[in-house]
Amino acid sequence: MGPIHATPVFAEAAPASFADLAQKVSPSVVMITTSMTVSTPTQNNPMFPEGSPFDDLFRDFGFPDQGQQSPSKPHHSKALGSGFVISEDGYIVTNNHVIENADDISVAFFDGTTKTAKLVGTDPKTDIALLKVETDKPLPHVPFGDSDKMRVGDWVMAMGNPLGQNFSASAGIVSARNRELSGTYDDYIQTDAAINRGNSGGPLFDMNGEVIGVNTAILSPNGGSIGIGFSMASNVVQNVVSQLKEYGETRRGWLGVQIQDVSSDMSEALNLSSTKGALVSDVPDGPAKDAGMKSGDVIVKFDGGEVTDTRDLVRRVARAPIGQKVQVVVLRDGKEQTLMVTLGRRETSEAQPIPAAAQAPDETSDTVLGMTIQPLDDDLRGQLDLSSDAKGLVIGDIDEESDAFDKGLRPGDVIAQAGQEDVTTVAELQDRIKKATDEGRKSILLLIRREGAPRFVALPVK
Repeated sequence: MGPIHATPVFAEAAPASFADLAQKVSPSVVMITTSMTVSTPTQNNPMFPEGSPFDDLFRDFGFPDQGQQSPSKPHHSKALGSGFVISEDGYIVTNNHVIENADDISVAFFDGTTKTAKLVGTDPKTDIALLKVETDKPLPHVPFGDSDKMRVGDWVMAMGNPLGQNFSASAGIVSARNRELSGTYDDYIQTDAAINRGNSGGPLFDMNGEVIGVNTAILSPNGGSIGIGFSMASNVVQNVVSQLKEYGETRRGWLGVQIQDVSSDMSEALNLSSTKGALVSDVPDGPAKDAGMKSGDVIVKFDGGEVTDTRDLVRRVARAPIGQKVQVVVLRDGKEQTLMVTLGRRETSEAQPIPAAAQAPDETSDTVLGMTIQPLDDDLRGQLDLSSDAKGLVIGDIDEESDAFDKGLRPGDVIAQAGQEDVTTVAELQDRIKKATDEGRKSILLLIRREGAPRFVALPVK
């Protein structure tokens, strides 16, 4: 056998200039100025939305007025941000935190004209807002591109108003994809194109002049760009914008399940070929339960697309139309089953606790896999604040050297299932462990409830 020669890979040359692209898209980029009445002084530091989870991320890129104000008197504060026009009749996209709590919103265009904008709708979960200005002539606008087609290493250009410097452009590459910061629906493109305060809400362009992201956050120890910026992917933004435009609010799909990622030991316990999919840990009353979904099912496909993990499923469900049937493929007992689920609306749906079953019989405690366990009785239900008909085995003590402790199990946890079957006695748990061992399994899947919240844990069997 002769030598194997690697196929050479050639990097594409850098663009000779971004000038043509900047000239093409600049008229669609806007500067947004907001004013609001506040009762605390404006300081020379970034402002965060109330309850912001970011300690190191300067999520609000507004550029507030400087100067001390009396804390005892209300005063007006101004902030600058960026945005871009998406239609000739005046719809404009920006970040929610740019216009949050604003009394007035003013939009300045590339040609120097200024218009007052009204707020159409916001989505704090993705930090997107939609504005509208009235116009008697078609406005220059830009289309959304397909963010899913962007690859790490692709050239991109950011535009906006960093630190109040109007209509600035910066270029870089896609540094990473599918970044998650803190939100349920996060799907950020990471870029090293310079992004600073004031860029927030501005567009991230591909080389065709299409918007593939909305500049939203930076990672920085000092408030300035260090080459780690985040833009919300256009495929998320486009869906949100269309809903805000039509309804003035979002209408996300709701499946009605609690889910968790499939770990390697869970995959072995479930006899799965991979860790792809989303493991269903709870099925309260709702669309999924009505369609026959069960705890322990692994969702591998949703509406024709493969599900890689829980984040992927959440995003797919959110984008799906409510009130319509979608095909959901699950793995149950090693076999695929197809369920037809009519999705509800997340914003108006509340999950209900799963009705507990019959009371477990009285039994003395025993030690299994390093845990001292006993069936639930009325006294234990009262101590754990459980419903009168809750069932399962409660962990009373646990060996800190055991695998169970390493997996996060603690006294007071309730074992509701073992091997995807309900357990109400120690003997039933021991039978499930023996069955797993006889089948050559290295671990057994336990459904644990802690303060009512379900979670699957794959526990090694010995």
